[in-house]
This record gives sequence, C-alpha cells and structure tokens, in this order.
Amino acid sequence: MTEVSGASPAARDVLAHAYGVSTDYWDQAGVLCAVDPEAISGVLRALGADPTNDVTIASSLHDRELEDWRRTLPPVVVAVGGTYAHIWVHVAHGTTARVWLELEDGRVVEPVQSDRWVEPREVDGRLIGEATYVVPADLPLGWHTIRAVTDDGVSESVLAVTPERLHPPALDSGERMWGLMAQLYSVRSRRSWGMGDLTDLTDLAAWSGHDLGADFILVNPLHASAPVLPVTPSPYLPSTRRFPSPLYLRIEDIPEFAYLSGSDRKAVRRLGKRLRRLTADLLDRDAVWEAKSDALDIVRRVPLTPGRQSRYDAFVEHEGAGLIDFATWCALAEEFGPRWSQWPADLRHPRSDAVFEWRTVLADRVERHLWIQWLLDEQMERTQTVSMDVGMRAGVIHDLAVGVGADGADAWALQDVLASGVSVGCPPDMYNQLGQDWAQPPWHPRALADAAYLPYRDMLRTLLRHSGGIRVDHILGLFRQWWIPEGAPASAGAYVAFDHEALVGILALEAHRAGALVIGEDLGTLEPWVQEFLRERGLLGTVILWFERTRGGILKEPERWRGDVLASVAVHDLPPTAGYLEGEHVRIRGELNLLTRSIEEEHLSDAVATREWLDFAVDRGWLDSAAAEISRENVDAQVTALHRIVAASPARLVGVSLPDLVGDRRAQNQPGTDQEYPNWRVPLTDGDGEAVALEDLPRAPLLRSLISAVRPTHAPAPRAPLG
Repeated sequence: MTEVSGASPAARDVLAHAYGVSTDYWDQAGVLCAVDPEAISGVLRALGADPTNDVTIASSLHDRELEDWRRTLPPVVVAVGGTYAHIWVHVAHGTTARVWLELEDGRVVEPVQSDRWVEPREVDGRLIGEATYVVPADLPLGWHTIRAVTDDGVSESVLAVTPERLHPPALDSGERMWGLMAQLYSVRSRRSWGMGDLTDLTDLAAWSGHDLGADFILVNPLHASAPVLPVTPSPYLPSTRRFPSPLYLRIEDIPEFAYLSGSDRKAVRRLGKRLRRLTADLLDRDAVWEAKSDALDIVRRVPLTPGRQSRYDAFVEHEGAGLIDFATWCALAEEFGPRWSQWPADLRHPRSDAVFEWRTVLADRVERHLWIQWLLDEQMERTQTVSMDVGMRAGVIHDLAVGVGADGADAWALQDVLASGVSVGCPPDMYNQLGQDWAQPPWHPRALADAAYLPYRDMLRTLLRHSGGIRVDHILGLFRQWWIPEGAPASAGAYVAFDHEALVGILALEAHRAGALVIGEDLGTLEPWVQEFLRERGLLGTVILWFERTRGGILKEPERWRGDVLASVAVHDLPPTAGYLEGEHVRIRGELNLLTRSIEEEHLSDAVATREWLDFAVDRGWLDSAAAEISRENVDAQVTALHRIVAASPARLVGVSLPDLVGDRRAQNQPGTDQEYPNWRVPLTDGDGEAVALEDLPRAPLLRSLISAVRPTHAPAPRAPLG
C-alpha cells in the first residue's frame, strides 16, 4: 500500500491517537508491527474523521476536542459500585446548574458538587464552564437517570452502577465445576428434525447433570439467521445476537400442538419424519427450516388460551422495540430478500415512514415472528429450569458471537450505532496465519456511548434471560477491535480502542442481575493486563491445552495455568482431540492454502509440539509409554491422558468436548474460510465416521474414562443411561 497523499504521517498519527486508532501493535509472537497508513486512514474515515490532508486533520481534531464540550451532560456514566464517580456538567460560564439522580427504586439523590476547577473554553462563540459532581459510593447497582437544569433547559443522561467484582452463585462454593461443550445443531436425537434442538439440549443437560454429575453445558451461539433460504450455517455470523434461531424449536413440544386436529397432527409428523434419518451426511438447515416453517404455520391455527395469550403479550411488552424491529426485519426479508442493503431505499432504516407502513401491511407476518420468539423463550426457559432441577450448579452456558452479518437484522435495526466501511477480524494468529476477516460491522464506540450502551445492554439482557452463564467469544473485542477497511486483506487492519471499563462493567452488571457467570474467550493477540483486568472484575478466562506455552514456546505445566478460567483440551475452531492428534488441522489448512510455510514443515512442527504433551503425560504417569506413539490404536488412551493434564490445573471450570466422548475426528470449523470447508454443517459422528444419536451417548467409548479424568473426586460416578 502507498502513503496517503496530502497528509503528513505525524499529523495523521496524532489524529489516530485522538480517535483511539493504533499505529502499531504487538503480534502473537511478541513482534512490534507497524500498521499500514492506508489502513489507519480507512479506519479513521469509518470513525467519522477526515485524514485526507493536514487541513482536514486539524478540523477533525478540533471537532473531537469540542465534542463533549458541546454537551451539557455526558451521554452515559458507567460507575463501579462502592467507589466514587464523577459527572461533568457544561454550562454557560458564570451560570449554575442543579443536578440530581433518579434511582431505579424511585429515590432521588442529589450529588455533591466538587471544588475541582476546569478552565472554561470557548465553544462555538460561547464561553463554556465545567462543573463536576460526585456520585455517592453507596448507590445500588443498576441503571439510574441523571437530570440537570441549566440556563439551556433540562438535560437527561444515564448512570449505570456496575459490580466491582462479579460473584456468580454457581462459583460460591469455590469447588471446581465440569461440564460438556457441544455444538447443539450437531447433536441429534432420533426425535429431532435433522439437527439438534432445545429438547435435545434439555435431555443432554438432564442426563449429564443427573447421571454424570456435570455442573454445566456450554453450547454454540443459538442466534437467529435470516428466515429465508439459503440458511446461513455459521452460528458466529448470525442475523441477530439478541434473539435465538427458530431452527432450535421442538415443534411437538409447543403446547398448542396437542390441540391440533388429527389430520393436522399427522401433517406435522409427516414433515418431521422425513428429517429423522440419521446419517453422517452434512446437515441440511434449508430442509429443516422449510419443514419447521410449514409446521409452525399449522400449529399457529390453534388459538391461544386467555392465559397463554397474556403470557405472550407480556413477553412482547418485555422485549419491547428491539423485538418489534427484529420481527419487522424478518417479515421484510421474506418480502424483499435477506439483504436489506438491496431493499427499496425508503426501507433501509427502521424508523422510516415506509417501514411503519409496511409493518402494517405485513402485520400477520410480523406477528408470526413475535410468536415464534415467544415459543423459543418458553423452551429455553424450560431447558435452564430442568438443568438446575437435576443438580447442575450453572446449567446452560450460552455463547455470544463476536458480531453479526452486515446485511442482517441487527445491522439494519442498530445501524446508527455501527460503523460502516469496515469489518471486524483479527491479525494473523494461531488459528489462521493470514489473519481473519469476519465480515461483521463493528460497534461505533462513540455512537454506542451516545446511545448510553442500551443496545448492548438489551442484547445481553435477552441472552442472559434463561442462562446460567455466558461465554463471550473474542472478549478482546470489548477492549479493542481489529478493523479492516473495505477491500483490504485481513492483515491490513488497525486496532480501535473501546471503553473496556464501561463494556465489561455493563456485562458484569447484567450477569449479576441474571445470577450468571461470564467466561471470556481471551486467547489470541492480546496484552497480559487484559486477562488480569477480567479476573479482577470476576470474569473467567479461557485456557486451551494446546496453546499453554510460554512466550519462548516452552510447555507450561498445568499447575502453572491460570485458575479463574474454563480449561479444556478441545475448542470448536480446531478438530476434536482424536483428529488433532492425527494432524487434521494441518491437513485442512494445507489443502486450503492457509499456511505461510510448507505443509511438511507445519506437520513436523505440529508433531513435535504434540509429542511434548504426550511425553509430559507419560512422565506424570497418565499415559503408558507404549501408548505414546500416535496411532489409531493409542488414540483413546492419549485423549484421556490429555484430559488428565487439564484436570491437574487449578481451573475453576473444566470442559469436555462432546465429540471427544465419541471419538469424532472431523473439525466443525476452519477459521478464515467460508465455502472452502463445510463449516458448522458436520454432524456428530464416531471414530469410524458413523452418525451418533443423542440416545447413543451413554455407550460412548470414552464416556467413563474422560468423565473420571475430569470429575472432582467427591462427585458421584456416572450412573444410569440417557432416557
């Protein structure tokens, strides 16, 4: 790339600093890398700055400096409970302001004005002064309102008081918890329709919680995609992160199904019957959605009882405008196609008059999507209730994807707080040596703050509604995000800083209110203080055995791993452990040209690294030396030994990937690919590639050995079979 004409590097770098854009960064190998000047300029434009030349840079800097001075109150103040916070108030110099707080519980509190002096500034021809008010340290956690009366009128803002440290009830005992990790769509029962659903999840939670003594079950994001064909397979590139996918509904468990006429009930069962054949073929989400959509139309013919109608109405009222927008987008997507950027121009913003008119025209379709979300909410509530009833301490832990598709429901409904002209990804790392572009529009940090972080809060609140915990994929995105200008390769991006104290604080607040724990996927290119900050706020981190090495590449003994983490051998971005031991990840990346060195070199390096872990297990007595040679005959013993290594760590949570129980080898996902690999379409299979049903899990070959390896010694041994 070439230098941007007309802008001096020094001026551009000053502008970048003012907007929180990095000009260099440390990569995963500890090397300081310079950011390409064109990447810096592209990111600055997405943030609303103009880096064209030194004159436009000076103008952008001036506007940036005066941005807050042009406000009476900050759009939001995110405070930490038990500590004092400050609120600035801008008034005409020489005048006064009256400020008070209206708390959620109805009380009114007047903060004390501090004697802090700030030199007044000329702003747009007026001399503006700044007064500072101190927020009391004993305010209750929650969302409160700030009000101020000045000569310019009445102003209003938001005060969020967040926990100093999250203390989820599931961790109160201080004892280790273990649980299963599953890609739900891949876990099919003989009653599900072509892919795993919420009833399958309920059964899996009940079995693993009661019979195996599991404390949680971690599932992939259940976020919804567009309600049209073809269905996007990736749970990490959804249409919305707030609302779940109808694909996960169990049709027969909808209460109204029981009141269908005989012929309608038979029609629904015929739709499901043709999808119940279990094979190792790739999952067909299109067929699943076509069948379930038709079935939902049949079930919808049964009117709701007065009581259920009231519950439905209460759900819609509770979720509010966000749910209405999502249902409207779904109806419009069915009418005009799933890419809203190609809709008629007057429909491309959710607050347009045309959208309001079409919402009336498509009222029945909108209502249908509201109803579907209510059904999903009911089934998700049941799943979490059952998991706790059988003895799990956390229950279902849901996954939060990094972002959403650029043409999806959230990108349409929340476009005013998203940045355009850029996408989120990551620089080259352990998963992909060429970097990754996730094709997702990022939050605009300033616009999100201007919205008092309410879109972010509402998303978390809905996701946590029936959760024992939440895993935040790529939690580094709450600190900084790798923005890639449109048209640039994934490696040619720049980091943009976010107010991590606000974002992490709000996450902790909403988790506190839900009684949920939080796990941050804190791997990849990040600075060590990030992990420490998360730990101090009570958020757990992530440890994957394969990556536990020092900066010099020396293997870390498990006793030296971090303790406030979820630790596991496998992760969804790598093959199951049996496949990993055979170098499946290297084979895939080599075939797809995702390596920066020869496949022979990569295989050799990977084999050496794998051998180190197996030798370590031999040294500790967890693996017989005769079984240390990588082969099909030894793989079960090796998988068990690797889990014993994880269990020897101080990790608060230990996860066992469901594919490891059955000897699966196929990867669910290859980062950095789209159609090149069948990402997120691989069903659960055994070591021979034969399909495995949920009902078969009690006979899984590694069930007893893996559970015994990770289960705390005081926990009960595995008992009765599933079902």
